[in-house]
Amino acid sequence: MKLKARAYNPRVRLQILAACFAVFALLLVSRAAWMQLIHRDFYQQQGNARFLRELPIATSRGMIVDRNGEPLAVSTPVESVWANPKELLQAPERMPELAKALGIPRDMLTQRIAQKAKKEFVYLRRHINPDDAQAVVALKIPGVYSTREFRRFYPHGEVMAHVLGFTNVDDLGQEGLELAFNDWLTGKPGSQKIIRDRSGHIVEKVDLIREAQPGKDLALSIDRRIQYLAYRELKSALINAQARSGSAVVIDIKTGEILAMVNQPSYNPNSRESSSPYLHRNRAVTDVIEPGSVIKSITVAAALENGVDPNIRIDTNPGIMTLDKYSIRDTTNHGVVSLEGLLQMSSNIGAAKLAQNMSNAHLYDVLHRFGYGQSTNSGFPGESAGVLSPPRNWGPVEKATISYGYGLSVTPLQIAQAYATLANHGRMMTPTFVKAEDKKTGTQVMDPAIADEVLAMLESVTNPGGTAQKAAITGYRVGGKTGTSRKFNAGGYSKRHISLFAGVVPLTDPKFAMVVVINEPAGHDYYGGLVSAPVFHNVMEGALRLMDVPPDNIAAWYETKKPVPAAAVNPVPMAAAVPAAGNEEIIPDDAVVPGVQP
Repeated sequence: MKLKARAYNPRVRLQILAACFAVFALLLVSRAAWMQLIHRDFYQQQGNARFLRELPIATSRGMIVDRNGEPLAVSTPVESVWANPKELLQAPERMPELAKALGIPRDMLTQRIAQKAKKEFVYLRRHINPDDAQAVVALKIPGVYSTREFRRFYPHGEVMAHVLGFTNVDDLGQEGLELAFNDWLTGKPGSQKIIRDRSGHIVEKVDLIREAQPGKDLALSIDRRIQYLAYRELKSALINAQARSGSAVVIDIKTGEILAMVNQPSYNPNSRESSSPYLHRNRAVTDVIEPGSVIKSITVAAALENGVDPNIRIDTNPGIMTLDKYSIRDTTNHGVVSLEGLLQMSSNIGAAKLAQNMSNAHLYDVLHRFGYGQSTNSGFPGESAGVLSPPRNWGPVEKATISYGYGLSVTPLQIAQAYATLANHGRMMTPTFVKAEDKKTGTQVMDPAIADEVLAMLESVTNPGGTAQKAAITGYRVGGKTGTSRKFNAGGYSKRHISLFAGVVPLTDPKFAMVVVINEPAGHDYYGGLVSAPVFHNVMEGALRLMDVPPDNIAAWYETKKPVPAAAVNPVPMAAAVPAAGNEEIIPDDAVVPGVQP
């Protein structure tokens, strides 16, 4: 039986096709609804990840100025060229052109890009002139862009280097006050949303997320004029004395503000990469020395506080004394001396005899009160506290050597603080590098009458017959103390010296305290009074003029000055002695020193 073919019905086919299209349309609408309504955030994020970027807004670091508002450290705008390696590697034929524009070898550029091939960011050149950066970007090499940054600039170069320190390539403090006040100086970068096209160009700024906040400015206590004077004179002294290094510190006595702090040799913080790292440390606060005779003023103050008669006469004949089989020598036989004469002629024997008549605890206490053996709390990074051993470890020999400046280690800043305390009527002010806005009271560490008495005695050191006549300044009363100590090494005390002078001016109304330390002078003259005292004279003479400090009324002072009685009162017992010998103001080879056998 033959089957009859089904008749063709085009309407049914159309209905089937329409149903299929309807189903597909429903699926598309459902998918679109799923993407745009239900999972909208996810797909929005995916889209933003391809075109929307968060662009940082660079901000400048706070400026550092001196006490008069003169700029010492400023941040200047620069450009840094960077690349997206994934994009740049798609145009390898443009590498030579890019390398030439950047001024770097082609091989180095190719290697850097290859190492970061899977990254989306790599710096090509940082901190270059904005015009040069724009010239590179103008080449329109795929994946090459530039961004705004800031670079630190130090107008005074090596003169301020050790105080200010420097920042790294990311403008963060690495040394000095740049490091100490990094949080204060560092600004907070801003941020904004932008839309980039497929070539990386900004086509729209969408939204400001966070405004950039520049760093806060910092006003220092440093006076750039006095700083320059100190730097110039210290450098000149080192050249003349053929010395290895040196430091100088100037302090405002009444406020504790550090007006100048310099070191030699120095370095240029604008191109520090070419200098050795050991040059970067601030020797005035990080390096310690044995102070030698400059400590004798504190020894005299301790004796007076211990009840010694101010008119006492000390017999130093015949210029050498023995103590536990050790020898203590003076430069020459000074005979019978007063306390003022002890300081004027820098008698080691006189200082040792004063120490014999006071307890270990008392001498230690006075030295500690004047800041030795502890940090000055200046806030400078890496500051050393020095070394002052506990009094229980002192024997008669150790106490004697400490009384004239051996067996303890101090920083130049600690010496400056101690002399400023004497000149401030025994009131210690904390040294500070920041300009003082409020008047501080300080800490009274000694009876004002005793401090004033010792300070008056120190004037004899700069008068005729004293060891620091070169520190005298015409029209001003100057007090101070010299020191010339031998350097200690593994085999004992060497013939290398440290020359020091610590002084105060003017004595009628003390304004400045200054310490000068010159390390290892190689010339014929190596005594503190000949090498360091002239630096004090030159710097202070200029500072007094710059700060309009009136001269002392010398005539009236001479009329009221009371002479020291000539009669001997309560002489200090003298130890057994042997014939005298030795060199001026230095500790001789067989003198009483830690670690040296008789």
